[in-house]
Amino acid sequence: MAHSTLEVDRLVRHHQSRAGGIRLHYVAAGQGPTVLLLHGFPEFWYAWRYQIPTLVQAGFRVVAPDLRGISLSEKPGGIDAYAPDRHVEDIVALLHHLGEERVRLVGHDYGGGIAWLTAMQHPELVDRLVVLNAPHPLRFMHGLRSWRQRLRSWYVLAFRLPRLPERILGARDFFLLRRVLSGRDAYTPTDIERYVEAWEMPGALTGMLNSYRALSRQEADRIPSRIRPIKAPVLVLWGERDRYLGRELAEPPSEWVPLTHLVRFPRASHFVQADAPDAVNRLLVEFLSAGTTPPSARSP
Repeated sequence: MAHSTLEVDRLVRHHQSRAGGIRLHYVAAGQGPTVLLLHGFPEFWYAWRYQIPTLVQAGFRVVAPDLRGISLSEKPGGIDAYAPDRHVEDIVALLHHLGEERVRLVGHDYGGGIAWLTAMQHPELVDRLVVLNAPHPLRFMHGLRSWRQRLRSWYVLAFRLPRLPERILGARDFFLLRRVLSGRDAYTPTDIERYVEAWEMPGALTGMLNSYRALSRQEADRIPSRIRPIKAPVLVLWGERDRYLGRELAEPPSEWVPLTHLVRFPRASHFVQADAPDAVNRLLVEFLSAGTTPPSARSP
């Protein structure tokens, strides 16, 4: 059963890391093998409020950072500071700060993209990988050849515009961002206000958007040269009512990710960990526990 959001606030402790030359805020709780949780857009560490208590109860040490530019983490100037490789460097530096040699890595949305790249570029650090509604980079590039996916991903291009996206997203007390998360029981009014507090921080909107602005055409063209096989076991959790990513993007290319187990959630949205927390938590604990056979590709 999913835990209350109040429980996560009582459970976690707040920390800062300055490893790698940038200040990252993160929360941590529990003892045991470390699970690193990477949030997506437009969220922060609180995206994992339903998962942290369950993982701690299952015997894991859980660490959930705010990515650079987000909430309480540092917001460096310049678009280049938000290139995908900079985010990967942050994760590697954070693991060194934590004294971890290998972790179980979990990422959603943009954080899932960072998790994919980290597992490719630093396989020695990743024991197991879980991605939630975040396509493998090659699958996403191929998907963008479809006009349907281009329409779904219109915001990626829109976010690259200077200044205007900040004005639009911040207008009417963050009306559009509120709409992204509202309308489902998974996000209570109290939850939404927590997000608003994070968005209101100076430079926070620009920090979030700069990660998309850094995905220039030149940056995208470099992705194929960075693709490496992922030998670690991989679990993909996919909410099929995703308005931004087509269901055909869920399965990674088997030649690059041979040990993949895909679980689809027909009634969950892009924010699958919030929409179906009990099922997601069960699968996470089963997959991340040492010596456990990965779950079969079934729909809850």
